[in-house]
Amino acid sequence: MVALGVFDGVHLAHRRILQDVVNKARAINARSIVVTFWPHPQKEETLYSLEHRLNLIGEIGIDICVVIRFDKAFSLMSAEKFVNDFLLKRLGAGYIYVGENFRFGRGAKGDSRLLLKLSRSRRFTLRLYDAIKIKGRQISSTYIRKLINSGKLKTAEFLLGNPVSVLGTVKRGDSLAKRWGLPTANIDPHHKVIPPSGVYAARAILNNRKFPAVCYVGTRPTIIKQSLGIKNKKPRKIEVHLFGLRRDIYGQDLQVQFIKKIRRERKFVSVESLVKQIKKDILTAKSIFSLH
Repeated sequence: MVALGVFDGVHLAHRRILQDVVNKARAINARSIVVTFWPHPQKEETLYSLEHRLNLIGEIGIDICVVIRFDKAFSLMSAEKFVNDFLLKRLGAGYIYVGENFRFGRGAKGDSRLLLKLSRSRRFTLRLYDAIKIKGRQISSTYIRKLINSGKLKTAEFLLGNPVSVLGTVKRGDSLAKRWGLPTANIDPHHKVIPPSGVYAARAILNNRKFPAVCYVGTRPTIIKQSLGIKNKKPRKIEVHLFGLRRDIYGQDLQVQFIKKIRRERKFVSVESLVKQIKKDILTAKSIFSLH
């Protein structure tokens, strides 16, 4: 049982395919396999890092995930060779599940018509999936990227089947917030699609343990003074204050799920004003979680 695709975002349309593969494999006592690719074949900004994507795929119940490095050599492989030599001979695929619009092979010449033709001659079962539409709009990773970048996180969450999230490694910062009695974890994200700047009520997941939190995304305009004449865009930072965590977690991976936006980013007249607002943000986030 093989599901074939990039599955970036593991959104509702992807989940339908993956869940069907899991269910069928269990019904016939076979292994469920996902074949996916890294980096993204279309060089898109990824909704999730590879590790994050694999975690989500695993949660659905897939037994094995095969990650193919999409490099120049692989991009030159013909579609027929990929199906015959890899999917059929190497993986022994008796069933292949794929979205109808998925393209593969050299020059993206592999499509649903080729798979149908090969399924008849090579005697494997093919299941093709039409795109899912909600309110006339096709669910796609491209559309979800646009939603996240424009701040429409609730719509993106609905289409993903999970809160919009970021997975990253906790790195050392300048410890300013710690000096204010408000320690934060500075996140080095593993992927590029990040929600707009602002302050959010968030859920932090560390080693499968969940913490309510408040998350800041932005350029810290109150702290960092931009030099005169410099027009380069300042990099955005992701800082998370976890409620109930009292130890250092440097070097560990942390997932941050964005639950609700509290406010936009803004510059304060003083650090004291900023600290006062952060404390208010924490109280607001706690009240949001008490309602949940």
